[in-house]
Amino acid sequence: MVKIVSCQYVGQSNVYDIGVEKDHNFALKNGLIASNCFNKSHSTAYGYVTYQTAYLKANYPLEYMAALLTANSGDTDKVQKYLNNCNSMGIEIDPPDINRSGLDFTPADNKILFGFSAVRNVGQNAITSILEAREEGGEFKSLGDFCDRIDLRTVNRRTLESLIRCGALDKIESNRQQLINDLELVYEWAQSRARDRASGQGNLFDMMGGGFAANSQKPIQNGFESVPKAETTSDFPPQEKLRMEKELLGFYVSAHPLKNIKQSSSLLAPINLAQLGEQKDNSVICAVIMLNNVKKVMTKKGDPMAILQIEDLTASSEAIVFPKNYERVSSLLEVDARLIIWGKVDKRDEQNQFIVEDAEKVEEVQMVVVELNPQEASTIDVQHRLRSILQEQSGDKDKAKVPVIGLVQLGNYRQLVRFGKQFWVQDSLSTVQSLKNAKFPAYVKQLSEQ
Repeated sequence: MVKIVSCQYVGQSNVYDIGVEKDHNFALKNGLIASNCFNKSHSTAYGYVTYQTAYLKANYPLEYMAALLTANSGDTDKVQKYLNNCNSMGIEIDPPDINRSGLDFTPADNKILFGFSAVRNVGQNAITSILEAREEGGEFKSLGDFCDRIDLRTVNRRTLESLIRCGALDKIESNRQQLINDLELVYEWAQSRARDRASGQGNLFDMMGGGFAANSQKPIQNGFESVPKAETTSDFPPQEKLRMEKELLGFYVSAHPLKNIKQSSSLLAPINLAQLGEQKDNSVICAVIMLNNVKKVMTKKGDPMAILQIEDLTASSEAIVFPKNYERVSSLLEVDARLIIWGKVDKRDEQNQFIVEDAEKVEEVQMVVVELNPQEASTIDVQHRLRSILQEQSGDKDKAKVPVIGLVQLGNYRQLVRFGKQFWVQDSLSTVQSLKNAKFPAYVKQLSEQ
């Protein structure tokens, strides 16, 4: 440790943040000369950049966040973080749209629009072809119009399927499965028309006004009556559409599998994964998550365990299932499963891990709801009878996984009260029956119910 005791002028020279080997302008105790000192311009530059970015974020939030997402589009964790920031700022994210999207994330209609470059299987040449066709002929009116105007040599069938599955054609036709089925026929139809145009010929239907005039290379508006179409079919289930979005965009965009249970799951007092670092080491926690990946590994003793990649509405994280718990929960560990997991926080090597001790599918999680009026809720005798029933139904605390919720209501007044974990019960049906026998209106509610 040294102390600066004086400062002397030694002339002018270039100053570098990493220091210089020769004389510097700081004299140290014992006659030493400082050779590695940071100059004030270093911190000033950082301060100025911080001011600029804060100003842009405060005054141009859409443009700023769109630029931030574009600049970090190759880093999935950072993009997820910034998408969560957008959500907390009230900025909506729209999936790609063949009639609006550009190359990168762009502001549009007070939202941020996914760019084509963020869609897997969509290359630079394909993007250029789509943008050029749109600029030349305006918005695409249908799948037939789209396939007929783009260059199918650069936009292949796989690219078209990816655009459909991620929702880029939803504004034209919201039934993605119908579009996939239609594509089988439309793609060959469009290829045939492209060959005819390349040879300088139009087919019979074109000449009759079905799409192209004999001496024109531009399609007649609304002239696609000859486009083939598959039999009418129902759309993909919502969860399947979200799964395809995640596969092709890397994120859930139009919705999230956990979003519709956000309010009801909050009654279980779970933490958000973004709060994992705030928890104390070895503290008991639970979370409602999506399971993104499962890696089964073997210990040195030959016992199976698993490393999980999980996410919720706020962040992604890693979770560990050790051998003593793996056998009990292994059947639930399927990719894309919605789970509620219980466990502890493990803090080591500056990392926070979720050690999973138990898990249950969201679709199977139940809650016992007991109805009370405000007078009953504040009466000591009623509280005592209710407590006795719940304690009797709790039994072994390690096996009591069904939470109990009190619904206090009178007229338009309605309030949900979460009972502590010490009052969770083992069996929902027997608990409801015991409550009814004691004249408490009660019923079972699924966590996944709206």
